[in-house]
Amino acid sequence: MREYGKQTCSVEAIDINVPSEDTVTDTVKAVSAFLHTPQNHIREQHEGTEKTGAILLSGAGGGVVGPSSIYLSIADKLACLRRGLPVMRLDYRYMYSARNDCCVSDVLAAMRYLQNGCAISRFVLVGWSFGSAPVFTVGGQDERVVGCATIAGQTAETDGIRQVARRNVPTVLLHGTGDRTLSPGCSEWLQEKYQRSTQGGQCELKLFDGDDHALTKSALKAEELLCEFIVAQAGEEIDELEHESESVVQRSLFDGLDGQQRRENMKRAGDLYGESIE
Repeated sequence: MREYGKQTCSVEAIDINVPSEDTVTDTVKAVSAFLHTPQNHIREQHEGTEKTGAILLSGAGGGVVGPSSIYLSIADKLACLRRGLPVMRLDYRYMYSARNDCCVSDVLAAMRYLQNGCAISRFVLVGWSFGSAPVFTVGGQDERVVGCATIAGQTAETDGIRQVARRNVPTVLLHGTGDRTLSPGCSEWLQEKYQRSTQGGQCELKLFDGDDHALTKSALKAEELLCEFIVAQAGEEIDELEHESESVVQRSLFDGLDGQQRRENMKRAGDLYGESIE
């Protein structure tokens, strides 16, 4: 059990079967993930309702802690709110390959798992670097996706952002201006494609001055922005009467840890396979 503020959440390591129709040419049939579930989440109470969950995707080699390990904090924070949200930190079946088609299958399988197991019918997808490709591909084709967010997103295989925009799905793009792996121009390009295709949708671009590919200097602020975005798309509110902004959203799971220690977490969790933080 994990605790933030007055609430707790459970964290479970799971393997999700990817249906055979989604793996015609694949040999690996299951994808690993960690599921953070609010203590007060009872599946039966949400059946027939529009409950929202979030799925967090890392870079080209997979991994489960995200850039500067912010996915660990985000998942705990959202699941520990008074009106907490289930959050999944999803790995990829194929490390190094950066196969968007396979990663899309992984995401769709994760959505099925959450829908069947947690009565989740609406999803916010978050992706770092290469993770922007499956985020916008799935977001563009599946109406259950109600929000998209990327950190240091790429432009390759992201044509789905046009359909995301046509559906007016709220989108937020975070990028460091000192990113030497993927230029902030990538996120500017994505915002332009969204704005040209939408009829009233909102795509916000947030640039972090001088920061790198993993937002090392701005990790806590990125956590805060993403938590607020996900909660808003879920139609929920951060409970100010319970001081959740201060006691949950603005707190760091990594108080006292520097950028090097956050990078070590990424390395151990697999998030630096095929990725850079520069």
